[in-house]
Amino acid sequence: MKNNRPLILISNDDGYSSKGLACLVDMIRDLADILVCAPESGRSGYSCAFSATLPLTIEKKHEEEGLQVWSCNGTPVDCVKMALDNILTRRPDMIIGGINHGDNASVNAHYSGTMGVTFEGCMKYIPSVAFSLCDHNPDADFSLMTPIVRYVTQRVLNEGLPLGVCLNINFPVVEKYNGVKVCRMAKGTWGNETVRCAHPRGYDYYWMVGSYTNDEPEAEDTDNWALQHGYVAITPTQIDVTNYPMIEQMKSWQFPT
Repeated sequence: MKNNRPLILISNDDGYSSKGLACLVDMIRDLADILVCAPESGRSGYSCAFSATLPLTIEKKHEEEGLQVWSCNGTPVDCVKMALDNILTRRPDMIIGGINHGDNASVNAHYSGTMGVTFEGCMKYIPSVAFSLCDHNPDADFSLMTPIVRYVTQRVLNEGLPLGVCLNINFPVVEKYNGVKVCRMAKGTWGNETVRCAHPRGYDYYWMVGSYTNDEPEAEDTDNWALQHGYVAITPTQIDVTNYPMIEQMKSWQFPT
């Protein structure tokens, strides 16, 4: 790693050997030195979880000029923490989560390990971005994303992001994008989230599955609408979840003393 080049830390929740991560590295490796530290296998749905009670290990998988790839037995957030504390010799200029196989729009952002990577970087005041493609296929085609991924990466490297703000960027599966929309998170809900199965040994077990419902399908300023209409959806996302109007409203509450 050369100190005179920008440095990007990449992680994900699909595992260090996923196609999405490999394609991301190929897209941007001429823009910066890259260190990958990603889970040894899939960790989808881990959000911001970290291994408070389990020992962690890391293993170098590959190294060449300007690129190192490491795996970790923990969560996506563990990977970021381990890289920052135990692998990197300098602070990265940017952290990227992805490219995720599957979208992280709407409330999915709260469950996503890819967004966990981005939130962790953001909480450490490092400019952070998540890229996701609305395709769960392990052999998905990421090539159409390249110009926008490169543009965003270079712009964030050059200009940074406001403290406490990261970018959640989702790409539809289309032959040609209708454009890019900077939009808000759609209101949505998950239902029918568990499926019960009978085990041959006489007990029940459950799979987490579920179906997503967009609760405001006609709202044209949301990420769900953008994706459904062939647009790339960029949602600026903040760490501070305080509801400031509610603070003002609660000032009138008469609490017992």
